[in-house]
Amino acid sequence: MEEQFTYEGLYRLLEERRDQRPEGSYTTYLFEKGLDKILKKVGEECTEVIIAAKAQDHRETVYEIADLAYHVMVLMVQAGVSLEEVREELAGRHIIDHKVKQEKMVSDQA
Repeated sequence: MEEQFTYEGLYRLLEERRDQRPEGSYTTYLFEKGLDKILKKVGEECTEVIIAAKAQDHRETVYEIADLAYHVMVLMVQAGVSLEEVREELAGRHIIDHKVKQEKMVSDQA
C-alpha cells in the first residue's frame, strides 16, 4: 500500500537526502551544488508558474506550482527553515489580516 503524501513526509525525505546524499538522486544533486543552484531553480520555477498561469493553463499551472513547492522545500531544508516556522508565520498573518478587516469595517461605519 502506498503511503499518503504529506508535506511533513516530503520535508523528512529532503532532510534524509541532504544528510545521506544517495547517488543518482536529483535532490542530492541540488544539495551538492549548493545554495546558488537551489536559488536558481526556485527562480526558474517561479517564472514557469507565472507563464503557465498567464496562459490560463490549469493543468500546467498545477504542475509548475508543484515544482515550485518542491524546490522551495529544498531551499527550506538547506536554510534550516522548518514547516512549523512557515505555518506559524502564515497563521500570524491570518490573525493580522482578520484584525485589519475588522478595523476597516468599524472605521467605514463611522
